[in-house]
Amino acid sequence: MNMQYDLIVRNVNIYNPFLRTFEKKEAAIRNGIFVHIAARICDSAKAVLDGEGRWMIPGFVDIHMHIESSMSIPVRFSDAVMQHGTTTVVADPHEIANVSGEEGILFFLSQDTDLDIFYGIPSSVPSTNSTLETTGGVIGVVEVEDLLKNNRIRCLGEVMNFQGVVNEPDSLISQIIDTCQKIRPDLPLEGHCPKVTGADLSAFLARGISADHTHQTKESIMEKIPNGMFLEIQEKSMSQEVIDCLIDNNFFEYFCFVTDDVMADRLRIHHLNHLVAKAVSMGMKPEDAIYCATFTPARRMHLEDRGAIVPGRIADFLLLDDLSSFVPVMIYKNGKKIENKETPVPVIPEQFLHTLHCRKAVKEDFIIHCQGTKALVNIMSIEPHSTFTTRKKVLLPVQDGKLDYTGYALLTVFERYGKSNAIVHGLVENAMRNKGAIAASWAHDHHNVLVMGTDEEDMVLAQNKLLEIDGGFVTVENHVVTAICPLEIGGIVSSRPIESLGKDLEEVRSAMQRLGYVHDNEIMSFSTLSLLVSPEIKISDKGLVLTREQSIIPLVEEVQ
Repeated sequence: MNMQYDLIVRNVNIYNPFLRTFEKKEAAIRNGIFVHIAARICDSAKAVLDGEGRWMIPGFVDIHMHIESSMSIPVRFSDAVMQHGTTTVVADPHEIANVSGEEGILFFLSQDTDLDIFYGIPSSVPSTNSTLETTGGVIGVVEVEDLLKNNRIRCLGEVMNFQGVVNEPDSLISQIIDTCQKIRPDLPLEGHCPKVTGADLSAFLARGISADHTHQTKESIMEKIPNGMFLEIQEKSMSQEVIDCLIDNNFFEYFCFVTDDVMADRLRIHHLNHLVAKAVSMGMKPEDAIYCATFTPARRMHLEDRGAIVPGRIADFLLLDDLSSFVPVMIYKNGKKIENKETPVPVIPEQFLHTLHCRKAVKEDFIIHCQGTKALVNIMSIEPHSTFTTRKKVLLPVQDGKLDYTGYALLTVFERYGKSNAIVHGLVENAMRNKGAIAASWAHDHHNVLVMGTDEEDMVLAQNKLLEIDGGFVTVENHVVTAICPLEIGGIVSSRPIESLGKDLEEVRSAMQRLGYVHDNEIMSFSTLSLLVSPEIKISDKGLVLTREQSIIPLVEEVQ
């Protein structure tokens, strides 16, 4: 019987994930679905695509990421990421939820995009609890029950509150897990468990949390995968030791690649394709790297309608010139070619604008008054190449009733939701080395206003400018504003195109480098000094927090 297809793709090497090989075959598509794969397809088609001997692979599937990390809204993110070959994502919108609650999630869900965007329910909003941090929104059991009705919800987003899961059976996170398991028992529960090991890891797994995306080592892999945990490998975990461990143990069924956070300046250049190319450059076979960026992530999220070029699956595919750079020559979504375009931006509801409700700072706000001649203080020491910090106790001089923190950066948090107007101080080691200031309202996960500096007047100027632009990033050097990246929606995202955002963010990054902030991702390092679920000591509008113990400690422990 002669069949007519919408499109036949000829002269290509088609990737088969079930064999993890390429085959010289042809693919027929009808109504956006692959319907026939064969060495030769003789039926007619409305259109024929000559692949000119290229490599044909499924569209990339990124199952752990945050759209807010691009500092953009879904329609802008879609336009940018599709050009790099990512055709499906599962986004955890816990940043917009921390700022605006369920309304923020529904605002994201309402946007129509070429990219297939599924969502995880933010499980930890706030990431800890209201005694440790102030947020603009809260996701509780009622909100979870409501969101579970939406078929674009594919998982429970990263569960971060370790103490609540393991030691507090009546905690909010325990109630949320119970709710998900009751209403949708097959829903994947995603985890966030850095440096969790032994009996603690077993307790986490026993609650049904079966994946982790945080920083991995050879040792963590060899404990987590044999215990049944699926791993989502982001770039910061891609050491040679980790890649070799995954290859040598043939762990390809038990992990996938994810981006987690790709900021606007880097999203202009690459997305998930960058991790695939990097894995291949580190010794992974292309066929295995592709498998873990298409098939295993789709399977993890029960997206069995994609991730493979076989009959019955959605016709999302890329054509590549080589298996090293993974830069797509052509991208097809639902059997139709994707062109570079700019999707119209939806009307932004007023409640997401002008959301920084704290007063302008004055110089006095950045002075730490203290008694005695010396003070024993708790310091946040930044670990290089990660978002972790360590706690140090340092004896600092006190002069004229003021703490002398020369050699360290002052980090001040302003509660921004108008709930307490609190101002809290911390001191940071291995941060800024030069005179100036950095201010941001993009601060994981509570997104209160962070101001870091080594000069009080610069800190005043940075904070004031940040409020003036309704949030984002500001840098100041020698009493002059040197970089601005406005994020006018909730203080964390913008409706501007990624290219424009990326240029602004690149200027912020360069300014931070001039200020002596040495890190391989300065912005992420700075913005996670407030992440209360990341080891070891972080800061919120409530104070300095020991993240493992989930307890608040004072900046000044004793005076002499």
